[in-house]
Amino acid sequence: MTKPTSRPAWVEAARAGWYWRGAERPPFAVEPQAGEESVWDYPRPPVVVRDTRHVVVRLTDSKKGDVVVADTRGAWRLLETSHPPTWYLPRADVDPGCIVEVGRGSFCEWKGSATYYDVVGSGQRLARAAWSYPDVIDDTYRDMAGAIALYATTLACFVDGEQVRPQPGGFYGGWITNEIVGPWKGEPGTGGW
Repeated sequence: MTKPTSRPAWVEAARAGWYWRGAERPPFAVEPQAGEESVWDYPRPPVVVRDTRHVVVRLTDSKKGDVVVADTRGAWRLLETSHPPTWYLPRADVDPGCIVEVGRGSFCEWKGSATYYDVVGSGQRLARAAWSYPDVIDDTYRDMAGAIALYATTLACFVDGEQVRPQPGGFYGGWITNEIVGPWKGEPGTGGW
């Protein structure tokens, strides 16, 4: 991990452009019940929270069986306004034989440049099914630097035995569990959230 550097002006402009920052819920937000979390109560900038629930990620193949890609009780949840949590798993708890680095890609105004990975196993190769931020640009995210996040759209991801649902839209990698209420970014018309 490299030491964070000063951020370009366009990054600061992107950060300043957000209206919803977790200080209040918009009128269309679902009111959380006991034991639920509203994505509209999460802050912006996002925070990183350690989570000790049991997380398992599998690559499934009906003919060859499952491959366990990751198994941990030491994940971090990244909580950001309007998004279901993105789960980052310690690299030590991800099978190194299941991930193949394929290069850089997107840029997050909070975390920096993402490195993407294909996930492999049971004769399959899922393109760009995982990512990490090896060189975070903000010290706030230092603890999760290099941790691996995985898309629930292509992998079977579980939190304490509950299979998560993927955040809609194909780009964002949030995991939706039963305690999370929205609506969340990713659906049509939510680009400005």
